[in-house]
Amino acid sequence: MTEARKVGYADVAGAYRQQIRDGELRPGDALPTVNAVAEEHGVARNTAARAFALLKSEGLIVTRAGAGTVVAEPPHVISGTDRLDRLNRTGRKYADGEEVTGRRVMRRSCVDPRICRELDIEPGEEVIVRIRTFRQDGKPTTVGLSVIHTRATADVPEVAGEEGMPRFWQELYRERTGREVTRGERTATARQASQDELDALEIDAPQHVAVAVLVTHVTFHDETGPIEHWEDVYAPGTEIPA
Repeated sequence: MTEARKVGYADVAGAYRQQIRDGELRPGDALPTVNAVAEEHGVARNTAARAFALLKSEGLIVTRAGAGTVVAEPPHVISGTDRLDRLNRTGRKYADGEEVTGRRVMRRSCVDPRICRELDIEPGEEVIVRIRTFRQDGKPTTVGLSVIHTRATADVPEVAGEEGMPRFWQELYRERTGREVTRGERTATARQASQDELDALEIDAPQHVAVAVLVTHVTFHDETGPIEHWEDVYAPGTEIPA
């Protein structure tokens, strides 16, 4: 019989890290005492204390006089793929305090070489573009760009509509076609922000000044080929989980 793996401090820290990322624990929320954590996870008190020390070093929790250990103001901004993972785990589209503004849906001829390559289309071919700004507690955090292959509209015509979709469109696509959609590797680059992106992120910069932003990319595929490309644009100085 295989012996059960012993729970370590990294496992305990990981459990709370996930709750914080999923929004189940929000900034200012109190965490259990070290003794309570040790009892809940069946570990020694020193193990629980080491887990808290790790979370503090990551900036996820802090100790406040009279309040004990609480969740810190979020040092990281999660990416679109992290939101998707959270949706799959919890069924929650948004975390507490998170909202979407500036939603736009357009049909456009794609001229971006990278997106054409990722979606395996020729320059000038039409795509569906969905743009929105994510906010946390009223502050813009990211501009999300989804570029969807037009073949998706044959099965999910709603994806080209301007209304917000009640469910993630890929779920509808899977239900209606029986095709699984898989996610490619997330990559990141830096580039100059467009004026539209600066406006969405509420960054006031002179027009002649170049502002560098971090952009993460990921492409989704089904059995036929690439079907959607995501880009998340982050304000300068933003940190995201690796």
